[in-house]
Amino acid sequence: MSTVAAEILLVDDDAAHRTMLRLHLAEAGYRVCEAEDGDIALALLKQHEYALMLLDMRMQRIDGMRVLAQVAKSSSQLPVIMVTAFSSVETAVEAMRQGAFDYLTKPVDVDQLLLVVERALCHREIISSTDPEHDSPPLELAGFVGSGPQIQELRRTLALVAPTEATVLIQGESGTGKELLAAAVQRNSLRADRPFIKLNCAALHENLLESELFGHEKGAFTGAANQRQGRFELADGGTLFLDEIGDMSLTTQAKVLRVIQQGEFERLGGTETHRVDVRIVAATHRDLRRMCDKGTFRQDLYFRLAVVPLEIPALRERPQDIPELVDHFVQRYAERNRKQIDRVSPAALEKLCSWEWPGNIRELENCIERAVILCPGEEISLQELPAGLRDLAPAAGTVPPVGTSLKEMERQLILQTLEQTGGNRTRAAEILGVTRQTLQNKIREYGLLQKNS
Repeated sequence: MSTVAAEILLVDDDAAHRTMLRLHLAEAGYRVCEAEDGDIALALLKQHEYALMLLDMRMQRIDGMRVLAQVAKSSSQLPVIMVTAFSSVETAVEAMRQGAFDYLTKPVDVDQLLLVVERALCHREIISSTDPEHDSPPLELAGFVGSGPQIQELRRTLALVAPTEATVLIQGESGTGKELLAAAVQRNSLRADRPFIKLNCAALHENLLESELFGHEKGAFTGAANQRQGRFELADGGTLFLDEIGDMSLTTQAKVLRVIQQGEFERLGGTETHRVDVRIVAATHRDLRRMCDKGTFRQDLYFRLAVVPLEIPALRERPQDIPELVDHFVQRYAERNRKQIDRVSPAALEKLCSWEWPGNIRELENCIERAVILCPGEEISLQELPAGLRDLAPAAGTVPPVGTSLKEMERQLILQTLEQTGGNRTRAAEILGVTRQTLQNKIREYGLLQKNS
């Protein structure tokens, strides 16, 4: 991705500070247009399209928040980076709630400035690439099986996100495959041949977690007999996957935020500052926005992690993918256990499709592995399923007739959802877990326009 020709609108009523920022940006290859107050900036935005805006929070004539509000109102894809005094950080976080991409505190660190600018431009390109006219080839997700609209949308978003340097936040219930998706991000990135380091934040006590993340010096604590590198150092140049980041303490969150912002940290018990270049992919099953409201997760860290959020739907939200998943796992475990099993009985498949799978794909996989091991012949029957599934009463309308194609299943699902929402396509898209434009395309593809115009 080339950022050399990107033009930045720099808005600041402090001429000296404006000049300093312009010189550093110009040296990095950016073209810079300056505005000394918000009125001039808004006038320039009407005349010209910029790639990015650097906006000072406090200005005499019209402050940055009012300018940001005008930009947001125009439905612009222009990323805005706020520049603020350290004492106004809370206001800057509020600005991010109102649509700002990020913020920088004065005095501005040049390395941090260039890093945030690069991330913002990456984000802008991703957003621009999601235009329905943009033909982005779907990306194959190793381990992610399914032809339903949610997984297709996930593939498409991943194809846009993976090659960038954007921080990624993966959200989804336990068992949905967050680690698989994180590995796919790394495997399809420009860092694919660099280290991919993983850490489960929920598995360690706070002190141990900090040691694992940042390393420690000899004698830093009882039992620290030797110096040790942390995961950030081990991941230098590559990708660090922080699983279950919602379980991280506020103290550790602050230290992780510093690495994301400035690319630096100190080992436990040490004073030497270490610099690293690491792409962060984080995952959680928790609702981080709600945690921010409760004060148990830092808002500034959340906004920096969620540059590109990827939501993995629960298995109960994509039942049309269950037959494919069943077939995938049957083949895998039949081969692994050297068995000749090539099918599942219609009665067994009906039960599998009727279950809500609270443990998601992990639960389904375990169920099929057990069934393959217990199966005496070439077909998995009801007898090989757990008692809870065998005794499950049939759910009317949840399973299509045997032989129904996946496309017909998808068509029927869209039609039923549109009927359920009274033809409200926005609401139907939300229920199906796809964008409204994707739903529009599917409606045209399946000839549903006349029925739901």
